[in-house]
Amino acid sequence: MAGPQVSVLFPVRNGMPFLPEAIRSIERQTLPDFEVVAVEDGSTDESAHALSSWARRDTRVRVLTGGSPGQSLGIPRALELARSHARAPLIARMDADDVTPLDRFARQTELLARAPDVALCGIDVRYEPRATLKGGARAYERWLNGLQGPEDIERDLFVECPVAHPTFMVRTPAIVDVGGYRDEGVPEDYDLVLRLWEAGARFAKAPGAPHVWRDHGQRSSRRNPRYRIEAFRALKTAVLMRSHLRGKGPCVVWGAGPTGKAFARLLRAEGVGPLTFVELDPRKVGQRIHASPVIGPDELGGPVGRFALAAVAGSRARAEIRAALAARGWRETVDFVAVA
Repeated sequence: MAGPQVSVLFPVRNGMPFLPEAIRSIERQTLPDFEVVAVEDGSTDESAHALSSWARRDTRVRVLTGGSPGQSLGIPRALELARSHARAPLIARMDADDVTPLDRFARQTELLARAPDVALCGIDVRYEPRATLKGGARAYERWLNGLQGPEDIERDLFVECPVAHPTFMVRTPAIVDVGGYRDEGVPEDYDLVLRLWEAGARFAKAPGAPHVWRDHGQRSSRRNPRYRIEAFRALKTAVLMRSHLRGKGPCVVWGAGPTGKAFARLLRAEGVGPLTFVELDPRKVGQRIHASPVIGPDELGGPVGRFALAAVAGSRARAEIRAALAARGWRETVDFVAVA
């Protein structure tokens, strides 16, 4: 008997009161050929009861025990536990506090069927509730939803994780080949995406209705140190050292603000040098930052023998730097990448 088409990894820890709505959005999918591998990870609320009730009424659902009450495995280990029990050729993700569109699995499996070069796809997201949504979250939502095809996503790969984790659908052999989820003290979703990219994977988004990404104070991304900006930057730097910066000589950091300085410190710790900062602000030109000279754009020249990081936080400044580098013959993803 053939197995399911999709295995849904569903770690749950204290998922109430949102869990029932998340469950409904999974069980009502228009593509019915899936299994759910849920991990009850030490909840102290009614989550365990909700999951066991679901499993009793739906034979597609299996519930694994993760941690004990009050003591969890944590998301990466819970996900890897679920993955080790998954049987399908495609693996999807879902969070216990979200609501996913009812045609999501159908859209994503169709995309992967017609795009054999794509290893992982997601869908757009919409943060809820809107009334309390802050400007930074709105900007992040716009940026994330602006990345659709493989080229868009690869271009911004080192800005932030370009596909929302709870919308992942990934080919099982691809995730197996890179070793699955790891618990390394860094964001586990971004770590997986970057390792897939290093292995040659491409990424895309399936068009259509967005996944509802619930924003609340108890989200692990707000509370766990693995999701702090310092952890993201350390991970980006490690992958850059293995890829774009491997064997390269001088490095250019365009942006002498907080983002550029943070990456310069990390690069120096890895032995990268010499470093040169590029700045539009005439007050900074001619200075030295972390013992590195600050030059203006007119002094930059072409990319021969160098690699550049467009290291700014804002999308507008990033676009300006991209245009300036391109005008000087620097090719994105070949001679430079954007980082944040």
